[in-house]
Formats: sequence, structure tokens, C-alpha cells
Amino acid sequence: MPQKSTNTIRKTKRKTKKNFINIIKVSKKYSLGEVLVKALDNVTVSINRGEIVSIVGPSGSGKTTLLNLIGALDYIDSGTITIDGQELSKLGDRELSFVRRETIGYVFQNFNLLEEINAEKNIEMPLILSKKPKEERKKRVEELLSAVGLLERRNHKPDQLSGGEQQRVSIARALANDPEIILADEPTGNLDSSTGERILKLLIDLSKKNNKTLVYVTHDNEQAILAQRQLIMNDGTIIKDFSI
Repeated sequence: MPQKSTNTIRKTKRKTKKNFINIIKVSKKYSLGEVLVKALDNVTVSINRGEIVSIVGPSGSGKTTLLNLIGALDYIDSGTITIDGQELSKLGDRELSFVRRETIGYVFQNFNLLEEINAEKNIEMPLILSKKPKEERKKRVEELLSAVGLLERRNHKPDQLSGGEQQRVSIARALANDPEIILADEPTGNLDSSTGERILKLLIDLSKKNNKTLVYVTHDNEQAILAQRQLIMNDGTIIKDFSI
């Protein structure tokens, strides 16, 4: 029964364009010693299918917290988050695991690649976890290596790749299971400015080409305006929301 519930997100994914990700009056608090920090304060925002959205704001404004809650990596204290009508807080652990694996792809600032295996195997890992057949995995990895321009670097381990190449592997891995949503937390934070711009443009281009919903966090205003829409956060709230 749980499996059937989460599959609803996948089976109905072409039906709803507006309010694909719906966040209503969401709050989240953290304890830092004896201090209670309000990371998000009654946040309400909707994101449409296929939309490219950047989130900016000072450190501690709630950007990463919001991204992690959308990605089902953390739990809300109050409010609701739905993806294509499916409320995340009503899902069990097994269902949330399915959503994280099949519906959402995550690109991390620190790449988070497995150091002991090569680029090809890193990209293949989500497909293995999803129990995809070997031939299907091989074909998909080949497609992704080509898409990010790393066919000739497929056998290199992370420590044999540049930062930009590692992030391209991370992007390919995030796309492996053909997720509906790509979330990227400071995806260029560990790269120089020119490499970072190329990587972000690649991520945006791939998202547009494959009709993915992309939400990314950045401190760089030049990179933020590459999105279609921008959310500006401060003190746990969205203080501005506008199209670019």
C-alpha cells in the first residue's frame, strides 16, 4: 500500500503544471544549546512544474532549510508541503525514501561523490538502488555522461577530476532516475566564478531540456538572475518573490 501512495506523484506528473510544489504556512525551529532558532517562519510559496527558481539571502536566512524540507530531508514543525497534491508529512519512512530516490534529485555544494568508485559508477548508484536492469542502467549512464561532457572521464575517480568535473558528475547522478524535481544547494560554492557559471548554466539547460523543476540556492546575484524566478529570504521568511 505505501508504494502505491508514492507512485501517485509519478503517475500524475504530467497533469498539474501550476502549484506543483505547494508550501503553506511552514515553520521550522532548531535548538542551538539553550537557544531556539526559528529557521523558517510561516512561509507560503508555490512553484510550478518546469519552473527554474533561485533562492537568495544572507547566511541563516532559511534558504537551505527550505530546500531540505522540499527535498524531504527534514521534517516541518507546522504547515504543509505537497508535491503534485501529495502531502509529504502524511508519508511514512518507506514512502519518503521513494520520493527522495525517484522524484527528487539533489546537487550538493560538496559534490558528495563516493571517492572509491569512478564517475560512471557514481552516476549509476541511484539506478542500482532503484533496482533498474543492468542494460537499462548502462544506457542511462551513457546518456548522462554524454549530456555533461564526461564520456572520456568515465573511469576517473573523484580525486582524479577537477571540481567542475566532479560537480558535472553530481548533476548527472541527480538526473539518473529522471526525477521531476532538481534541488541544488550552492552548487557552485566550491568552484571558481567562471567554472561555477558554466556549471550552473549546464544545470539550467539540462533542466529546461528535460522539463525539470529546478530550485537552487546561491549567494551570487549574477547566478541568481539566470533563473526564471527569484525568491529573496531573510530571517526565515520570503521577503520578495518576482519573475526575472
